[in-house]
Amino acid sequence: MPLEGVYEPSPWEPIAEQVALYESTDGVEGSDFMGGPCIILTSVGAKSAKLRKTPLIRITDGSSYVVIGSMGGAPTSPEWVHNLRANPHVELQDGAIRRDYTAHQADGEEKSRWWAIAADVWPDYDKYQQSTERIIPLFVLTPCA
Repeated sequence: MPLEGVYEPSPWEPIAEQVALYESTDGVEGSDFMGGPCIILTSVGAKSAKLRKTPLIRITDGSSYVVIGSMGGAPTSPEWVHNLRANPHVELQDGAIRRDYTAHQADGEEKSRWWAIAADVWPDYDKYQQSTERIIPLFVLTPCA
């Protein structure tokens, strides 16, 4: 079931512009995020209940995706992490394909396995974890039935 609600673009203009470009071209343009491939994650705001859209590095095994709350190794998690914890139903756009997913935070062996896949796509994830004291969260997105 698609997410419903009012979309509120990011207050950070470069992010809002990238989301708009990606969505208007089905990912033909705007699919590069900081030098890596990206997807658009739509989540429901934990406090606002508004739809939030975030470009994130594309990490997939072909059916499930992973999103990592690294924020470049900042001392706090990005806002979308709180959204996924409060509302695990999300939408992901990969190119022209939009699909609903359920997010869960991975730990232990599951996180280690996905982290290795993610670091192959974006090696800076290891640097980000080393540069912060917080444990960077990793969410697995499983397709909804």
